[in-house]
Amino acid sequence: MTSKGNKGNKRRLVSVGLCAAVLAAVLAVPAQAGEPGNAPEAGRPGWQLTTTGTDARFRGLAAVSRDTAWAAGSKGTVLRTTDAGRSWRDVSPPGAAELQFRDIEAFDARRAVVLAIGEGEASRVFRTEDGGATWTESFRNTDPRAFYDCMTFFDRRHGLAMSDPVDGRFRILATRDGGRSWQVLPDAGMPAALPGEAGFAAGGQCLVSPGPRDVWLATGGAATARVLHSGDRGLTWTVAESGLPAGDPARGVFALAFRDRAHGLAVGGDYRPDQASPRAAAVTGDGGRNWRAATAPPPAYRSGVTWLPHSRAAALAVGPTGTDLTTDGGRTWRTVDTGSYDTVDCTSDGGCWASGEQGRIARLGRVAD
Repeated sequence: MTSKGNKGNKRRLVSVGLCAAVLAAVLAVPAQAGEPGNAPEAGRPGWQLTTTGTDARFRGLAAVSRDTAWAAGSKGTVLRTTDAGRSWRDVSPPGAAELQFRDIEAFDARRAVVLAIGEGEASRVFRTEDGGATWTESFRNTDPRAFYDCMTFFDRRHGLAMSDPVDGRFRILATRDGGRSWQVLPDAGMPAALPGEAGFAAGGQCLVSPGPRDVWLATGGAATARVLHSGDRGLTWTVAESGLPAGDPARGVFALAFRDRAHGLAVGGDYRPDQASPRAAAVTGDGGRNWRAATAPPPAYRSGVTWLPHSRAAALAVGPTGTDLTTDGGRTWRTVDTGSYDTVDCTSDGGCWASGEQGRIARLGRVAD
């Protein structure tokens, strides 16, 4: 008879083994693997583009497992797969075609919360408990000054959403019941925003939380690109300069990823395709109090980043011009794919997913997988 401890160790060994396989796959990906017409040969590892049947742009992505994932995007579109991307089901909320979904958080194959962005009533939150068969609108912004960008959950009950500054401070929305209801938090503990400072609703990663209480918020558009941190679920915040490109409304930190309370990554740059994005990645080892520029950053703007599960040093960053890999904790990056993606997410069982423009959703694996 196997003890509970031994069962747990076996599950962890399986997960670590899967993650090692994922990492090996990424290291072997040819630079053109994600481009249409340049698909990997049978058996070769890389991003596997799936057939979604839509041309929506998916900036929202929630990976649940190797088999299950949710994607949210333009035209009010929400898709879900439970068979590793072999088929996608359109589970979009009724009447949402005019909305722009930019973030989605999923707890499992049935429960998910999706954020629509925009000024005033365009910013909304919907929740499903039956795999998208039905949706409930749980929040509609009525303040014309607010514009919600990103959302994150600490656990299945507690979550936050963030808006661009209102009355000179970023606005934080909180839920304690899994997204069924939301309340605006007091802003007394929020530092003043800089002139022109805002968040980027580019890939659902401008507000991230890797644990039960800590949360980080990424900014841009001002003279300095900053990262704010809260250790009490959004009540009080500290702020640090990231060192990423700034000084223009199109520049800043677009995505964050933390593997624990201390170790984090920041990526971004200038989202305009005709503008260079030097120094567009940074790393922290002290919870975001200080950020160090990557010595070899990605070659262009990146809007999504994720740590590979059970790894202390490997992560992926994505953007319109490709996917980059780091194996040294974010100090150096190298391009491993040139396909266009806006966001990326990995799961504890070793599943990695990416999504972006023209209905693109891909899963990391082998073509014959």
